[in-house]
Amino acid sequence: MTFCDFVRLISNNFNNNMKKMLLLLSLMMGSMCYAEDITIHYKGATAKVEQTLKDSVSVSVDGAQVNIESQYKDHKLTLRLTGKSNDGQLNLKTAGKAKIKLDGLTLTSQEGAPINLKNKKKVEIVATKGTENTLTITACNDTANHKAATIWAKDKLLLSGTGTLNVIATGDGCRGIKTKKDITIEELTLNVTTTGDNLGEKPFGMGGFPGFGGDMPDFGGERPDFGGGFPMPGFGGMRPEGNDTTRRGRFPGFGGGMPFPGFGGGRPDFEGMRPEGNDSTRRGGFPGFGGGRPDFGGGFPMGGFGGGFPGGFENDSTEEGGFGGFGGKHKYVASTKGIASKGKIIINSGNVTVRTSTPGAEGIEGKDGVVLNGGNIDVLATDDAINANNTIEFNGAHVVARSKGNDAVDSNPKGGFFMGLGGNNQQEQDPAIVIRGGTVYAWSQVGSPEEGLDGDFAPFVIEGGTIFSVGGGMGEMPSVPTNETARQTTALLIGINIAKDEPVNIYDENGKLILTVTIPFSMRRSASLVGSPDFKLGNTYTVKTKGYEKTFTLNDPFTAVR
Repeated sequence: MTFCDFVRLISNNFNNNMKKMLLLLSLMMGSMCYAEDITIHYKGATAKVEQTLKDSVSVSVDGAQVNIESQYKDHKLTLRLTGKSNDGQLNLKTAGKAKIKLDGLTLTSQEGAPINLKNKKKVEIVATKGTENTLTITACNDTANHKAATIWAKDKLLLSGTGTLNVIATGDGCRGIKTKKDITIEELTLNVTTTGDNLGEKPFGMGGFPGFGGDMPDFGGERPDFGGGFPMPGFGGMRPEGNDTTRRGRFPGFGGGMPFPGFGGGRPDFEGMRPEGNDSTRRGGFPGFGGGRPDFGGGFPMGGFGGGFPGGFENDSTEEGGFGGFGGKHKYVASTKGIASKGKIIINSGNVTVRTSTPGAEGIEGKDGVVLNGGNIDVLATDDAINANNTIEFNGAHVVARSKGNDAVDSNPKGGFFMGLGGNNQQEQDPAIVIRGGTVYAWSQVGSPEEGLDGDFAPFVIEGGTIFSVGGGMGEMPSVPTNETARQTTALLIGINIAKDEPVNIYDENGKLILTVTIPFSMRRSASLVGSPDFKLGNTYTVKTKGYEKTFTLNDPFTAVR
């Protein structure tokens, strides 16, 4: 009999204090007595549970549905999951920390998260070395109970191990991984795929005329104080004196939120240049038709913070309303995001691949920020590939972020957009995007106004790394650093032609190749932000693509090249 067997044999005959002493003794001896407090073997429609630690831990089994509740606060509950089930689930509620080892597990849930964690402290999910593990969710109707993800966690989540974890969400409204707090990923090979439709849509923005594709009824919005009316703010311009002190405006304002026509003037799909003496932003377009960020508003053409004819005559009715963007931007109910957290998402190492396929489905979304320290990260999303409402940091990872329908990397810091409209001082704001090292390939394939790297006018800091973005930007001017924040020499190549699957090569003045990138789509005029440790201030370089060549000199830390 081993020492571990001895501890297990006698542990149930002692009180909690004695158990803790035995646990401490076993750890001091290098023993793994509590490597698995609970082992779950899934087999078809059943699950067999082996429970070593029974005190303060309750377990119930219904077919292949396993429910575990642990009252331990000072002991890390450890579980081992193995086997296969096409209709199984683990519901784990813990007062303390827990570790879940996946050891050749294939678990599919027909409703709700296969791994549903109501944890009060961090839970670690480990893919055991050399194993492949697959978790799948096929339906997410019970969104009210937080089960609309393959892995759902109430508190912090750590994903680790040297095995492989496949996270698949096929049901409508099903996300891949969703937490209320931080997600950290280390070592793991993690593949996340979502393919279901959204459960529904609801109006978002400033209301107004539904036009040819919007969903804003009754000429008003869900938030009428932000817009509403027949929202042609550009027809009315300034706030009418002595007539209406609200933000909605009246005739001559025709409604429309912040009714200052110089706030942006439409999207540059109209090839609108920066209007002299009329619009102080970089947006261009039709400045007389209202302003601000067109995708914030709605209506005819957009009320509230919107304006202009957003989107020209390109007719995407899935995100910003029908003909030319008439109608409000849609907000999706339970959109099928890949990895989403209300806290931060931190990736330290490993190989992470994320794929989404429906409108509004971001690849990686950390509300409180995204920090990419290392590993290989490959994201292809319908919406933003990487999104945050706080700083996005690139510190050493190799990142390929590609969006089919929006920005590749999109940071929306509080107050960021309004800084470009005379708002808060940028120096007082946290940066939207910081690139310190690694490789950052950020590619938006839809053209203007979507960007490879979008920081909403907030500070953009570049300190190192290899960078190549592809996108349209606002009037071919995407988010960029300044000469103060470009601490590594950086160039914006405006008008570069991208040919699908053809290399983009950059050579120094001696003809030495210093950077080559192959883009999987074509774009006739890209605004590409390019950075390399090999760039030297004052030197001359040449960019060559199929049928395109441009020579430029880096005269400033940040140099725009037309």
